[in-house]
Amino acid sequence: MDVDRLLPTPEAADLIALTREIADKELSPRVNEHEAAETYPEGLFTTLGEAGLLGLAYPEEYGGGGQPYEVYLQVLEELAARWAAVAVATSVHTLACHPLHTFGTPEQKERWLPAMLEGRTIGGYSLSEPQAGSDAAALSCKAELQDGGAYRVTGTKAWITHGGKADFYALFARTAPGSHGISCFLAPGATEGLSFGAPERKMGLQAVPTTSAYWDGALLDADRRIGEEGQGLQIAFSALDSGRLGIAACATGLAQAALDAAVDYANERTTFGRRIVDHQGLGFLLADMAAAVDAARATYLDAARRRDLGRPFSRQASAAKLIATDTAMKVTTDAVQVLGGYGYTRDFPVERYMREAKIMQIFEGTNQIQRLVISRGLVRG
Repeated sequence: MDVDRLLPTPEAADLIALTREIADKELSPRVNEHEAAETYPEGLFTTLGEAGLLGLAYPEEYGGGGQPYEVYLQVLEELAARWAAVAVATSVHTLACHPLHTFGTPEQKERWLPAMLEGRTIGGYSLSEPQAGSDAAALSCKAELQDGGAYRVTGTKAWITHGGKADFYALFARTAPGSHGISCFLAPGATEGLSFGAPERKMGLQAVPTTSAYWDGALLDADRRIGEEGQGLQIAFSALDSGRLGIAACATGLAQAALDAAVDYANERTTFGRRIVDHQGLGFLLADMAAAVDAARATYLDAARRRDLGRPFSRQASAAKLIATDTAMKVTTDAVQVLGGYGYTRDFPVERYMREAKIMQIFEGTNQIQRLVISRGLVRG
């Protein structure tokens, strides 16, 4: 069931229609095969890039779509309703473009940004480390400036979406001691001295790999540093609020898919001579699921509209991520319940939706971290 969206322009409505057409043609027919076999959908992100869906939130002058964030997020939600792993990777790519777009020099942007925004190169975000997830200031991967002007990078990064497949990575590494000693780099995926571990054996989102990266003295040219030395955490944190909105949109799309599957089943299945949707207990459960999905969507759109207006939105982004991902976990679990025993089998997609929902409460800042952000915002007023 297509969501009845309130969009700001006719162009945005056309974009949603295009997204649905591509998602129904390219994503829906392939998702079950690739998720079950844990195989990467080669060429799919090129297709999305050629359609203009990988740079929507960035300016047209550099090859982006020039769309407000509220429109980009609704495109992301449409993708997630068909294939969560692809939507998450799209959100991560958008996140990985942020450092260059926001902090890069005009020369750096002219050189690299068009290929990124047009989807000719796909990006990953390399911030976390095995011992530094929520605590980004604890990074230990080093980037040491050499006499020749290049940086020698040594250390291990973890939990990289698209690891080993991406063409570039927004890399955060330590250039000096302390919380102000972290810098940001635009690292090519094909770099001598950079290797990747085997894909993590995940509960869900199987089709797009998540890996560790091993930097064994790899050299990055000095012009690959984005922003000033020591500006890395500022750059990383400036992107995370927007990234959290991306995950909120993905979670909402996943919850919508679970709701649709549950409603379809409840309309078709009969028990005691009646459709199961006509039994009050189940009808009320579906009503609660629908209300939760509507609330999640409204929450992320409120935060996005604040962002589009240039207003502070950090607390609202954390609230959206918290509410939407908790909603996805509950709605997907309830969808399994609606389908009963069938919901527990791989003959229906709801068990996959449930597995995919769990990680959304964890990445882009755990929901405990979101509560910390919200509470600190309340204290500061």
